[in-house]
Amino acid sequence: MQTFIDLTYVVVAALFILGLKAMSSPATARRGIVWAGVGMVLATIVTFLTPGLGNIGLMLLAIVLGGGAAWYLGRVVKMTDMPQMVAVYNGMGGGAAAAIAALEFARGEVHGALPLTLAVLGSLIGSVAFSGSVVAFLKLQGVMKRAWRLPAQNTVNAALAAVVVLLGLLTVATGGTPAVLVLFYVLALLLGVVLTSPIGGADMPVVISLLNAFTGLAVGFEGYVLGIPALIIAGIVVGASGTLLTQLMARAMNRPISNIIFTPMTGEAQGGGSGVAGTMRELSALDAAAMMRYAQRVVVVPGYGMAVAGAQHKVQEMAKLLEGAGVDVRFAIHPVAGRMPGHMNVLLAEAGVPYDKIFDLEEINADFPLTDVALVIGANDVVNPVARHDKASPIYGMPILDADRAAQVIVVKRGKGAGYSGIENELFYRENTSMLYGSAQQAIADVVTNLKGMG
Repeated sequence: MQTFIDLTYVVVAALFILGLKAMSSPATARRGIVWAGVGMVLATIVTFLTPGLGNIGLMLLAIVLGGGAAWYLGRVVKMTDMPQMVAVYNGMGGGAAAAIAALEFARGEVHGALPLTLAVLGSLIGSVAFSGSVVAFLKLQGVMKRAWRLPAQNTVNAALAAVVVLLGLLTVATGGTPAVLVLFYVLALLLGVVLTSPIGGADMPVVISLLNAFTGLAVGFEGYVLGIPALIIAGIVVGASGTLLTQLMARAMNRPISNIIFTPMTGEAQGGGSGVAGTMRELSALDAAAMMRYAQRVVVVPGYGMAVAGAQHKVQEMAKLLEGAGVDVRFAIHPVAGRMPGHMNVLLAEAGVPYDKIFDLEEINADFPLTDVALVIGANDVVNPVARHDKASPIYGMPILDADRAAQVIVVKRGKGAGYSGIENELFYRENTSMLYGSAQQAIADVVTNLKGMG
């Protein structure tokens, strides 16, 4: 029986890897999710064949309750709330890994230097992922409306991390007393909170990806401690892919991961930058509609403002009207647009925007000088030209979408504020830029109404 179980785990591993590969493209992502889901179901079923397995009734009850809640939430969650849901799932995975290790410590089932070390690492990483994900969820949900930064934040981070590591080493050396273990878990959870609290919305996609990688690693470590190959494989695959994605996103922001964690961009503390001169010019929805209706090429740059307003369906309706009038409409997505990796891709796919109309930064930047109108909807830092030339700016060096190089730029924005990151956007003051103020949903709806009136 054990041989059959192990062979099944090999099949499960293949399904996980194939599923992950398919998820790398929007065209095959749905198929990848199905493969990975089948693998997880298979791993769960075959685990019940493990000889001597106990508490089967309780496990079935937990699966029914947890699976039922996940099925319901997956059905009702809005696409705009997906970042919060991802944060919740990250936290649950990390918390589960840490809880499993705590239970094994309490039962005295962890023996040997390597299992003890991996159990401690899984506990530390899982606890940080859990509490950090809770903070990320509260920020994304709007419950925490501002970044909280302690005096001497980095010193506090380093001191707290050092104490947690020392307690972990003490646990590995002695097996851990109840008092040491309780203090270890409490401080590890606190570390996740103090690391994540100062991080603002501009860095949140990278943080979500990093927490996802943490969760995978924690699960993989605990899989080794428990001797369950499926957990090891699933955890390492998630951890490795999450780490790679985090590195790619940090590179897209031209910021090392350490800089994102220890020197986050917050809305309150943006010194730096040489200032922006000029005035913003406003235009009406009628003018915006006419500008795009009689253009040949329009590139839409969506951002978090479109997600918050839930305007993706109106944007797609506008694109169809323009295409019906012979305008070439495409979409440009920055790697860190939105509040989680792939946030804009998910929203546009939900609205029915064809995959071949959506382009990454490297694919479309060279086309902006040939574009008649760039329509920026709720995006900010990812189109800010100061990233190219202002060495004093916190975003200097970050690759941006070259929307400012289009002949005309229309920016849909709620007001004249500097935005979530607190950095003034030079694009808004350029001679070729006009501002269409208002909620993205209402502003694009007004544009659609005017386009229909033009025939």
